Amino acid sequence: MAQNYSPKLSTILFSLTLSLALFLAQARDLKETQMSLYFQDISAGPNATVLPIAGIAGKQWTFTQFGTVYVTDDPITETPDPNSKPIGRCQGTYVTAGLDGLNSHVSVSIVFTNKGYNGSTLEIQGISKQFEAIREVSVVSGTGKFRFARGYVTFETYFVDLPKAYSIIRCNVTVLH
Repeated sequence: MAQNYSPKLSTILFSLTLSLALFLAQARDLKETQMSLYFQDISAGPNATVLPIAGIAGKQWTFTQFGTVYVTDDPITETPDPNSKPIGRCQGTYVTAGLDGLNSHVSVSIVFTNKGYNGSTLEIQGISKQFEAIREVSVVSGTGKFRFARGYVTFETYFVDLPKAYSIIRCNVTVLH
């Protein structure tokens, strides 16, 4: 006959203390990385890098229309100059998530192709307040050199050319990994 096992309080406390100690020891070994990246964003024409893919039937699919879903594959460069050294790609989706059209839910991967971080990614997720000068969202994970990353990014609109549907977004990254 099987006997019920109920751990003693001292065993539970010891396990929790050991787990906390291991977590804190690992946290000491974390490295902070900061970088500024530039997303080259084209929202119209044959070379568009961000496109609406779904929305509410009968409504115009725009950045301010609730429910509009966009897919993006922006080139990322080292400086604002579109001809500067490529760093990687920003790939993922945006959804206009605020009924008032002011908030967008961002779920993108920064996929690095440069020498230092080639093949590594940072996973970005959160609500972006679209019309604020600086928008902050979370870094929720990463791969490769950024495995187990956590932190935040800020997005700033660096340059806009409305007639060409072209903008440059500065992405300031701060991560622990």
